[in-house]
Amino acid sequence: MIKIGIIANPASGKDIRRLVSHATVVDNNEKVNIVERIALAAQKCGVTKVYIMPDTYQIGYKVKDNLITSGELDIDIEVLKMKFRGNQLDTINAAEIMGEIKVGCIVALGGDGTCRLVAKGIKDIPFIGLSTGTNNVYPKMIEGTVAGMAAAVAASKKYNIKDICKRDKRIEIYKNNKLIDIALVDVVLSKNIFIGAKAIWNSRDILKIMVTRGHPASIGFSSLVGCKKIVKEEDDFGICIDLTQDKYKIKAPIAAGLVEEITLGEPEIIEIDKEYKYVLENQGIIALDGEREVAFNKGDEFTFKITRNGPFHVDIIKTLEIAQKNKFFNI
Repeated sequence: MIKIGIIANPASGKDIRRLVSHATVVDNNEKVNIVERIALAAQKCGVTKVYIMPDTYQIGYKVKDNLITSGELDIDIEVLKMKFRGNQLDTINAAEIMGEIKVGCIVALGGDGTCRLVAKGIKDIPFIGLSTGTNNVYPKMIEGTVAGMAAAVAASKKYNIKDICKRDKRIEIYKNNKLIDIALVDVVLSKNIFIGAKAIWNSRDILKIMVTRGHPASIGFSSLVGCKKIVKEEDDFGICIDLTQDKYKIKAPIAAGLVEEITLGEPEIIEIDKEYKYVLENQGIIALDGEREVAFNKGDEFTFKITRNGPFHVDIIKTLEIAQKNKFFNI
């Protein structure tokens, strides 16, 4: 049996940044459509079962009903039988369950925050992130049909995972020598002491940024680094920049349609597996991949480490090329 899992976050792309920028809204009806296309393409490419995370909008049930009604569904779609709370724990728990039932690939619809939560729940499962969020540095803007095909190839286990996937970097956050959380793209230390709306968007509150990747073509706070120094996902290092310094002045796209002028210090290279210790001089919040998560007090010491312990993300183009060369699509 060839199995894939789909995690569609109904809350992605609807945070406060919609009010302060010009970001597009991907509504839940469109997410239903995308999941339908993933499932149909996966079905045609050999997948025999699809598991979908339950959610408050009932995306999985609507997909199943729609495809049964249209007469297009030939495989089994199952909405996971799990307790759901309508918060981020649903994504983590769904990813963990999909790992336990040994799906061959997980496809997630969301932004950087959604992908981070999936990464917290999986180990070595091939992972595809589809962009339906606000900050979409990690997930890709790929048609659902193509994602479904690539997921089927990955789940078939016909190819070496290291040939079709790349092991991503992640930032590990430690306090008192205990791993407390991770980020896939960026860690932002903010002097704002209120969590409130979880999305972080005000650059004036930022003290430091650490990234695993940064590029001018990205949207979000990782672009602050990328507009000064590019760091790619394949580079075995990350970068940390202090925004309380004013050695340089740049402009960067921190949100959709919002290019701001920012002052910052010298980019500091952080090598893979090197510990970066930092003692906080005031209160604030640590944002992980764009969302406020960890509160800190004056005098708190954190250790940050960039590792290659991130997900195996499916290189969609390379995967489909390998599949084509090996006649995967031949009938």
